[in-house]
Amino acid sequence: MSPRLNPSPETLVTRGWADYALLDSGHGRKLERYGRFTVVRPEPQCFWSPRDPGAFERADAVFDPTDEDEAGRWRFAGKPIDTFPLAWREVRFTGRFTPFRHLAFFPEQAANWEWLDGRVRNLQRPRVLNLFGYTGVASLACAAAGAEVTHVDASKKSVGYARENAEQSGLADRPVRWIVEDARKYVAREVRRGSKYHGIVLDPPKYGRGPTGEVWRLFEDLPGLLKDCAALLADDASFLLLNAYAARISGLSLAHLTAEATADRGGTIDWGELALAEDGAQGRAIGLSFFARWSA
Repeated sequence: MSPRLNPSPETLVTRGWADYALLDSGHGRKLERYGRFTVVRPEPQCFWSPRDPGAFERADAVFDPTDEDEAGRWRFAGKPIDTFPLAWREVRFTGRFTPFRHLAFFPEQAANWEWLDGRVRNLQRPRVLNLFGYTGVASLACAAAGAEVTHVDASKKSVGYARENAEQSGLADRPVRWIVEDARKYVAREVRRGSKYHGIVLDPPKYGRGPTGEVWRLFEDLPGLLKDCAALLADDASFLLLNAYAARISGLSLAHLTAEATADRGGTIDWGELALAEDGAQGRAIGLSFFARWSA
């Protein structure tokens, strides 16, 4: 029985919380608050005009891009800032001013963290696999909700940060396995072992490299990986969540790919876009990534 594909897209809107807010946007930039710091980052989708241009000039940190691969440098209004503490619900993590414009997590993903939290809390000690897990906020959200988590990322540094975030969150004693490996290799080995998971999360980059030089290309490699992930879903599996950041992709294309991988499972696939909403009742929203998620 094929899964039912929702006929219409959904926009999952993340609104500000205690440690994050999108304050304003426009003229190709967005003004955000991370903890006590205000930050300006490029955002080409913001064609419109900012509501308060002066607020951008008073920011604590501004990212100046130097090339098309999102690399660049940070410019600080005062003393340079390295790291700072942040939280989302029970999860504590460190914000970092990276050379690639982001701050070691993606705030729009809070909509997915909330969804994962709800799915996991309704299950009895589920096994969850998080691929391309980065600094671990999604993994820790699942662990806090009661899951046994396997966190996989090709970057040793990112997995190290994820472990630090687990310590900060008081979750270091939870059943989380931290694995530095190419996602495709790990999943293929798990398929051979006959391993099963109740939930799988994938947030692959457009392009990347594994720990021993493996090359990842989203459009070429995602179909095979997703098919292998579907083979890892237990008979009583609850969900498979796929998220992607790429200009040439859409939520609908991710939905059809997910439907192909889960063709014999029934269930439902919803799909659409993740967005960040500005503070205030009249605030605008910025679409930033696309998702598809199968649920039993």
